[in-house]
Amino acid sequence: MSTPYRVMTVCTGNICRSPMAEVVLRSRFEDAGLGDRVVVDSTGISNEEHGNPIDRRARAVLAEHGYPVPHRTAQQVRAVDLPARDLVLAMTSVHARALRRLAGDPRVAGRIAMYRSFDPAAPPVDGEASEHLLDVDDPWYGGSEDFETCLDVVEAAADAIVEHVRGELDRRATGS
Repeated sequence: MSTPYRVMTVCTGNICRSPMAEVVLRSRFEDAGLGDRVVVDSTGISNEEHGNPIDRRARAVLAEHGYPVPHRTAQQVRAVDLPARDLVLAMTSVHARALRRLAGDPRVAGRIAMYRSFDPAAPPVDGEASEHLLDVDDPWYGGSEDFETCLDVVEAAADAIVEHVRGELDRRATGS
């Protein structure tokens, strides 16, 4: 079996947005028949939530929409994590900048993308200066409706991410 394609989603504390995206993407890769070829995980830029579970509101919204929610704890991204990932999906432009600094190596930094850049309905951006237009708002400060909105945003980009990764896997298989 070939090496799996590795995707990481990244937010601030790794208890709301990035684990929601991790759960949604795992489900979509499974549905696409790619679950055995793609590994999805998530981390946060900050260590403030390290060891904490997924936020109860994020867990509730995911479960209400039929997603299996794993028992996991928040992790902080480390520089050593980045070269081991094929695609790193930042939830905000602040996260993307922090990840690029942490990556150091331009080849590794080139694997970092904004999560919403895959959403067909997302606004167009022209480089890093306008990446903030693709930010996924943090639902932590709000109520259940903010978590519903976050899930909607995460789901809106998920299928295009799956198709992007499928294309990358096809390129690997053909050596092109």
